[in-house]
Amino acid sequence: MEGRDNNGFIGDGSPSIAGQFRWNTPANPSRPGVPGVTSIHLTDVELTGGKTVNVEPIIPNRSAIPEPAADRDQWGKGVEFLMSCIAMSVGLGNVWRFPFVALENGGGAFVIPYIIVLLLVGKPVYYMEMIIGQFSSRGSVKVYDMAPIMRGVGYGQILSTTIVTTYYASLMATTLRYLFDSFQSILPWTVCEDSWAGSCIPSGVRNASAEMAMTAPNNSTAVGLSNRTSSAELYFTKVVLKELDGIDDGIGMPDVRLTLFLILSWSLVLLTLIKGVKSSGKASYFLALFPYVVMTVLLIRACTLPGAIDGIVYFLKPQWDKIYDPKVWYAAVTQCFFSLSICFGNIIMYSSYNKFRHNVYRDATIVTSIDTFTSLLAGCTIFGILGHLAHVTGKADVGTVVKSDAGLAFISYPEAIAKFEVLPQAFSVLFFLMLFVLGIGSNVAMTSCVMTVIKDQFPRVRNWQAATIIAVCGVLLGSIYVTPGGQYILKLVDYYGASSIALVLAIAELIAIGWVYGVDRLCKDTEFMLGHRPSLYWRLCWRWITPLLMFVILIYNLVTLEPLMYKQYVYPTIAYDIGWCIFAFGLMQLPIWGIYAIYKQSGKTLTEKIRNSFKPTAAWGPIDPATHYEYKKFIDED
Repeated sequence: MEGRDNNGFIGDGSPSIAGQFRWNTPANPSRPGVPGVTSIHLTDVELTGGKTVNVEPIIPNRSAIPEPAADRDQWGKGVEFLMSCIAMSVGLGNVWRFPFVALENGGGAFVIPYIIVLLLVGKPVYYMEMIIGQFSSRGSVKVYDMAPIMRGVGYGQILSTTIVTTYYASLMATTLRYLFDSFQSILPWTVCEDSWAGSCIPSGVRNASAEMAMTAPNNSTAVGLSNRTSSAELYFTKVVLKELDGIDDGIGMPDVRLTLFLILSWSLVLLTLIKGVKSSGKASYFLALFPYVVMTVLLIRACTLPGAIDGIVYFLKPQWDKIYDPKVWYAAVTQCFFSLSICFGNIIMYSSYNKFRHNVYRDATIVTSIDTFTSLLAGCTIFGILGHLAHVTGKADVGTVVKSDAGLAFISYPEAIAKFEVLPQAFSVLFFLMLFVLGIGSNVAMTSCVMTVIKDQFPRVRNWQAATIIAVCGVLLGSIYVTPGGQYILKLVDYYGASSIALVLAIAELIAIGWVYGVDRLCKDTEFMLGHRPSLYWRLCWRWITPLLMFVILIYNLVTLEPLMYKQYVYPTIAYDIGWCIFAFGLMQLPIWGIYAIYKQSGKTLTEKIRNSFKPTAAWGPIDPATHYEYKKFIDED
């Protein structure tokens, strides 16, 4: 059966699909809720690959056939899964990171390696994680029942996801601060405070050179302009963050307003997840679609501004000489990797709540395509606005008005919006509301991933209990990032606790699924679930191309490794030590849980235990008993 034959949301309304192997087993009314397998008992011969099947009116071996997941949530509709994946993958990185990365790495020429990397890394891994999550109905840790010795990959990824969740909410708190400030009659970052006199350029002034000419004595306009800072930048660093010059003397106390916004951010995440995916699925419609409405409005408005077309051309104009630079390809891989949220456990988690026959091939194609389209749409929108900013400030080079990282969202964009002649407050509200909704969608996914691991390990824990515990811990840990030294900690933790760990664990995940579990077995699982085997393209990517590319990126990252800095600030030695300890703790999950898996395996000798730890557990497979039995028959007959 070809993939194109699987129309609609497969499995949403029917238990089977055309071309699918299916065996009828007698129903036993004595065990309601498990149709067709109530009298099945698999012997040890069956579990080890033999052909003997005993059919007796007794309770089955629970270690062989999993209990029906009566309490495990499922998406209300298949489209809720799709919307949730879009809300997760299309996040802040698409809006503020992609345009800046593209600009630094060849503009329009960057799109070519980015799309190639998307086809060779992003799309194959996204589809692979959707398959393995839906097939097993397990979270990002228990999914390694397929290869118990690699379970540390799941624990390492959940650690990395937890770290990202804590500081992601602090960015949402900053966004809320700007959102509420946007309702003021005069945008507060457009004017200079008295204490900044002599070092500030009002961002609300349409022509900074003219302003300087009126205020600078002795015709020192050029000198004064180069030594002054925009009010938007000073507002961000001195008013919002109250940023320190360094953290040698500590990070200070949390800012009260940002802490309140942090609590509000986590409260909204908690309300979204109060009933697990049943409630987050309903919210996904708004979280996924609303940002596109705002982005379209901003793009239309941007295109009508003087200088906007120059900004868009600046963004898309290819610099072909950079396409041969390995740094450009490295940037393409990392942008694709983090933009799609692959190898963090989130995709496995979301797909584990799907119905077994759901068409994840179609969804993987849609999400990866939309993610790329959104990045390009956001790039055109943002650089249209920045082109206008360059026009009104009299700067010929659009690149000179761009700040990197968080500064792009909280300095460059507010500064551009401040120069709108018509209703700058309205566009400011729309822009920061869009950023906040994007952040909520991504944070809900990461929090759900942690919740799923907790509920998989402790099934009695309810959704609201897990969500409340995570939210409270999130506020406590997140308060570190809303201190005057919080941005220094964020940079350190993101580098050592998220980016670096994720790259190594991604390679380990690809090895675990593609080599330990095996591409052939994965293809059989896909055929059983969807009715068709993955094509040669998928098999080559899963087995060879994607792992090799990721390994090359890791080597390149190690070779070009430089000491981490924040705004040219060199961290104290103890900060680097803490960072490397976080990194080591994440990687240590691999040997720790590998040794534990070997210890727990059955076997008379150490060699036998090690060999068994590389094999799937007896209960591995579809979590529904009826489907599980069919799967065992399918594997045996194959």
